[in-house]
Amino acid sequence: MKFPISGVSTNPIFPFLVAMVTSTFTSTAGVSGAFLLMPFQVSVLGFIGPGVTPTNHLFNVIAIPIGVYRFIREGRMIWPIASIIIVGTIPGVVFGSLGRIYLLPDPRMFKLFMGSVLLYIGARMVQKVLAPRKEKAAAPGGALKVTLRRFDAGGLVYAYRGEEYSMSPATLFGLSAFIGVVGGAYGVGGGAIIAPILVSMYGLPVHTIAGATLTGTCLTSIVGVLFFAALGSATGRTDLRPDYMLGGLLGLGGLLGHYVGTRSQKYLPARAIEVVLAMVVTGTALKYVVGFFL
Repeated sequence: MKFPISGVSTNPIFPFLVAMVTSTFTSTAGVSGAFLLMPFQVSVLGFIGPGVTPTNHLFNVIAIPIGVYRFIREGRMIWPIASIIIVGTIPGVVFGSLGRIYLLPDPRMFKLFMGSVLLYIGARMVQKVLAPRKEKAAAPGGALKVTLRRFDAGGLVYAYRGEEYSMSPATLFGLSAFIGVVGGAYGVGGGAIIAPILVSMYGLPVHTIAGATLTGTCLTSIVGVLFFAALGSATGRTDLRPDYMLGGLLGLGGLLGHYVGTRSQKYLPARAIEVVLAMVVTGTALKYVVGFFL
């Protein structure tokens, strides 16, 4: 089957299955899987035009809501964190999208950019994995609810399994704004970058921030899709528009993967989740960065 906008020719079952498997694992850590599906589209499917970025955003828009619903239902959504991420990343997504179009049109340079972003994410994950710590056993019956203790200009504090965790809303906002630019250019909405930072730098449990980062990724990705589609229509450049058929297939696979991943996350040790993701992300990053210089 040939997808008319991207020019990709492949069996439609293939991208569906890749998205499903990828999202099953990545959703457990609060990231959608888009950061790994971008290299898949570029290197495996051969979709190298700027339209791959909004297509990746479209995957997020379709795949993420089912996972967000699960976290809300299980009481593991921290709305203040999600809100700050959304408000901070939306402007950055617009600027990042412009950067993708006008500063990174060369596929080779875009691959280096992808590798650099992935290498940073992977390094943060590896740092977290190697850090000495004690991990608690899973809560009986999957009771992993999060309780908000405080949210004001002075700080954000929440309780989880008998311990309190805190961070500065102002710092999170500034971080989200910067990451929004990178995520907008990459096509991941920012959540894939923010989640490892919240875990490694702030020491927040991965089970508690997954819902918030996925929510932020989904809503900022909607902005990314609309921006590219509008710009493509205004300029007459069809290469800026998302491939709706390909993005839809990836999104449906991701939707199923998010359902499975978010249902099973509460039964998985955080360390196991982090180790697998760290290996996958770092390996993919090194492939792109090293490949650029060879």
